Amino acid sequence: VSLTFQGTLHLLLTPAFAGKMKIVDEPNTFGLNNAILAQGSRLQPRVTPSPVSGPAHLHHLAGKCFSLIESMYKYEFCPFHNVTQHEQSFRWNAYSGILGIWQQWEMVNNSFTGMWMSEGDACASRNRQTKVQLTCGVGSRLAAVSEPSTCVYHLTFETPLVCHPHSLLVYPTLSEPLQKEWDEAEQARYEGLITEQGYNNLLRDIFEDAGLLKSQRVKVKAELPGLPKTHSSLQECGEDYQKQSEEMKRLRALLTKNNIPFESTGGESISTAPNPQQQRGDPGSLDLM
Repeated sequence: VSLTFQGTLHLLLTPAFAGKMKIVDEPNTFGLNNAILAQGSRLQPRVTPSPVSGPAHLHHLAGKCFSLIESMYKYEFCPFHNVTQHEQSFRWNAYSGILGIWQQWEMVNNSFTGMWMSEGDACASRNRQTKVQLTCGVGSRLAAVSEPSTCVYHLTFETPLVCHPHSLLVYPTLSEPLQKEWDEAEQARYEGLITEQGYNNLLRDIFEDAGLLKSQRVKVKAELPGLPKTHSSLQECGEDYQKQSEEMKRLRALLTKNNIPFESTGGESISTAPNPQQQRGDPGSLDLM
């Protein structure tokens, strides 16, 4: 027995046998918050999550996580933070990854309809991203997970916090100045002063100022001499329009007084009465994503 043991030990220590041994130095990153792993071995996010925003009654979900096991994977949704996926396997290279980091809200027709978690781990030529849909439920839980297209995930999160019909309205979450800007944008659209595209651009600026959407604004160069005058705000545009309208009325009255004929293009007189069919803060159908 002793000779057999010595022979085996000799084979293990020979350079020829040692050359066939595979050394695994890549750590298993199972679990985002595994305290046993060194900090450098844990999942590393690409970007910092956006600040908490949206309905105030949903803010207390920040700092909490909700998990769901589907097949061999455990999905974890941490509102206003990230979404992760962990393979439930004892393989040395079991997959753990970030499916998305909290970025911005999806809003349709004056309602919050989902949370976009993007800038996740690399997936071919793109990064993984996840849309989290909020639905009414008796308790807060991650109810379903799917992958409708490659590296794009869809999570359904149930919570009683969104059961009230007004719980996901966008307008009440805005500050008073931003609500006023929205009112002015609605009025300008109704009066035909701006196009539908212009209205949507104004609305996106409002949502970006409120922190509901990631800013996509590009710094504009200083106005060059000789170019037509531009307006820095909807209020300034409205004031300029009012001044021009008053000047046109004055000139028409002067021409009429002196019996000087003139052609009227019509349409200068625009009603400023609010649209009775339009509810305050309701932009109609609007999908910004």
